[in-house]
Amino acid sequence: MAAKKYKMVEKKVSDLIPYVNNSRVHDEEQIIQICSSIKEFGFTNPVLIDEDNGIIAGHGRLMAAKKLNLKAVPCIVLAGLSEAQKKAYVIADNSIALNSSWNMEVLSREVEALQAEDFDLNLLGFKDDFMVTLFDDPPPEQEQKPNGEEYTEIFNILVECDNEAHQQKIYDELTQKGLKCRVQSL
Repeated sequence: MAAKKYKMVEKKVSDLIPYVNNSRVHDEEQIIQICSSIKEFGFTNPVLIDEDNGIIAGHGRLMAAKKLNLKAVPCIVLAGLSEAQKKAYVIADNSIALNSSWNMEVLSREVEALQAEDFDLNLLGFKDDFMVTLFDDPPPEQEQKPNGEEYTEIFNILVECDNEAHQQKIYDELTQKGLKCRVQSL
């Protein structure tokens, strides 16, 4: 199949039409992250639309643009897609990204380098508990999968405490036993 040529245009935010059956959910925290990214780096990822201004990909970016009171955003018009192709791409655009993983060693080095530059690590979009795991020491031995690949499993236990003193007592007891613990408010 020959590569299609798509057209980059700027569209008014008010003219863009979200896909009513978009199954991807964007919570307020993620929208704020997208807003922060747009402020820091610019609107670097265009919204993908059909010929009628219907959004195919970029619902979260549109929500962020509205929150930032942007009047217009860059868009790429994906002309010539069938209705089935549009529906499929709305899903595929999100699901394909979920199929990748991180090289944790390289990621950790890159994040540490950014931290050394006093870069705002919140702009990376990671949740706090994930950031903590980046700076944990790797386990001494890693188990082998049957095909020879290494993997590490991390198990979490949530302990509800009555107050801060109780929380500190539990934390001290568990860390004295050699367990890695972190305090997180819910």
